[in-house]
Amino acid sequence: MHFNAYGGNGAALAAALVNMTDFSPATVEATLREHRMVRTAVNQEQVAELRAWAARLAPVFGERDQATQIKLVNDLLELTTAKPYVSAHDGREPHLHLFSVEADIVVRTRDTTSGGLAMALSFAGGERLGRCDREGCAAVYVDTSRNGRRRFCSLACANRVNVAAHRARRLAR
Repeated sequence: MHFNAYGGNGAALAAALVNMTDFSPATVEATLREHRMVRTAVNQEQVAELRAWAARLAPVFGERDQATQIKLVNDLLELTTAKPYVSAHDGREPHLHLFSVEADIVVRTRDTTSGGLAMALSFAGGERLGRCDREGCAAVYVDTSRNGRRRFCSLACANRVNVAAHRARRLAR
């Protein structure tokens, strides 16, 4: 499944923030840059705001009740200042901007992540916003697989579950 740049980028950034364990300014800035945000410098107050925002994003992932998931995303959108507009700057094809480029990094991150989750939910279905099935793993992910049947955050978690199942079957024999 391929989301457009903002839907995919915003949803992927939301997952990265939810999965983040180190909320130091350097790590937050690196994560924001990795997800194509610009002017990513953050201070301690902004880091605290982004950590709180990540906690607001978390319940959307893995929610199986569609009505609840829609409400969670709509609640996030209520908290943003997003005013979407189409742009074709720097020789790029027309694309959707979900935030004002003049806004501070916290506002731009809120607008991008809530908009990305809304687009992922609307165009690909809520089951694409998953939570790892391995017991004890709290990681979330955006399922971009072709068939939409991803169950684990990583190959490592999938392997752990599969090896444990294999050992359990061998022991049962």
